[in-house]
Amino acid sequence: MSRNLDSPVQTQMAVAMFNSPLSGEYHGNKSMDGKQTGRRRVFVQTETGCVLGMELDRRDNAHTVKRRLQLALNVPTEESSLTFGDMVLKNDLSAIRNDSPLLLTRNLLHRSSSTPCLSPTGRDIQQRDRSGPIEILGNSKCFARVKQLVKDIVKAMKIGVDPIPVHSGLGGAYYFRNSRGESVAIVKPTDEEPFAPNNPKGFVGKALGQPGLKCSVRVGETGFREVAAYLLDYDHFANVPPTALVKITHSIFNVNDGVNGNKPPNKRLVSKIASFQQFIPHDFDASDHGTSSFPVASVHRIGILDIRIFNTDRHAGNLLVRNLDGVGRFDQVELIPIDHGLCLPESLEDPYFEWIHWPQASIPFSEDELEYIENLNPFDDSQKLRSELPIFREACLRVLVLCTIFLKKLLLLGSALRRLVR
Repeated sequence: MSRNLDSPVQTQMAVAMFNSPLSGEYHGNKSMDGKQTGRRRVFVQTETGCVLGMELDRRDNAHTVKRRLQLALNVPTEESSLTFGDMVLKNDLSAIRNDSPLLLTRNLLHRSSSTPCLSPTGRDIQQRDRSGPIEILGNSKCFARVKQLVKDIVKAMKIGVDPIPVHSGLGGAYYFRNSRGESVAIVKPTDEEPFAPNNPKGFVGKALGQPGLKCSVRVGETGFREVAAYLLDYDHFANVPPTALVKITHSIFNVNDGVNGNKPPNKRLVSKIASFQQFIPHDFDASDHGTSSFPVASVHRIGILDIRIFNTDRHAGNLLVRNLDGVGRFDQVELIPIDHGLCLPESLEDPYFEWIHWPQASIPFSEDELEYIENLNPFDDSQKLRSELPIFREACLRVLVLCTIFLKKLLLLGSALRRLVR
C-alpha cells in the first residue's frame, strides 16, 4: 500500500548514493569530485526534506533521473517535477553543475491525501554515502575559511564532539564545534526553517518551495540568501561572517514523522542541505546595549548592504556586538550582521532597517563609503550569484539590480545636493 501525504517518514537516513542502472556503466570506487568527463554529483531534495545523492553523466536527462528516484523512493514520480532554481527540468540537464541541489516536488494538481509521500523507503537502496560528512556545494575562492572550519569540525566529530542545538529562534539551528569543544559554526538546515516539514519547534505545515514567513521568500530558500549576502559583501565591507551552502550528515538533525511535527524516538544519521556560517564569538547583540556607542562606519556599511540586498528583517537581535578593548568596556566595539535569510525577496515588500532610528544614520557617508557605492555594479553582482549560486531565482536578482541602482541614484542625488549647499 502506498503511503499517504500525512504518513510518517519511514527512514531518517536520507542520503543514498546509488547505482545508475538506467544510464550506463557505474564508475565504482572512483572519486566523486566531479572531475570525470561528463559526470556530476547532485543532491536531490524532496519536498519533505529528504536528500538523495546521485551521480549524473552526459546521457542522463530529467526522465531517467526521475525513474531512478522512483526506484529509490518506491513511489510513482510521474506526476512530480524536478526543479533547479527557476528551471523546471523537462529533459536537458546540461545547465546542472556539480554538487547542485535539486528539488523534487509533486505537481499541485496531484496534491491530495491519497498522494504518496516522496520519502525514501531506505532498506534496499541505502548504501554508505561516498561523500564526506560535510560537503561544500560550490567551489568559490570565497569559501576558503569555510573549508578550514569544515576540516576542524570533521576532526572533532571523529573524536565524539557533537554539535549543540540552538534553542532560540523559530527554525532549527545547531552549533558545530571544534576538537576543543568551541562553537565555530552555526548550521541551519533548509528543511527545518519555519513552516518547513522538519522544523523542530512546531512551526510546520508547508512543503519546500511554498511561500514562507514572507510571501516573497519560499520555504527552504533562506539558506541560499544567507550565502548570497556573504558573496555580495565584497572585501568583507559589512563584516558578514563566511557562509556556504553544504550537504551535512549527523544524527542530531530533526526529522518529523509528518505534518504534525512529532519526532521519532530513535535518532539515526540524516543528511540535510543547510547554510553553514562561521560562528563569531560576541558579547551582546544590539538590543542589549546602547546604540550610540556603535561605530558610525559599521552602521553605515551594514546599511549599505541592507539596501543593496533589500533586507526585510534587519532588527537589533541579528546585529552581534563584540568588545574589542578587552577590559569589559565598550569604548571600541565591532558589529557583525547575521541572519540574512529574508533578504533578496522575489518581489518588493516592506523592509525593516533597525539602524534607520540610530543617530549614526544621520551622519553623511565617508569618502570610502561613497567610493564603495560608486564602484558597485549590480549586473556584475547578478552574474556572480548566477555563477556561484546558480539555484538563485531570477526574480531575486532583479530585486538586487533594482535596489543597487536605487542606492547609486541616491549617491548621485546626495552629491548634487552637496554642490548646491556649497
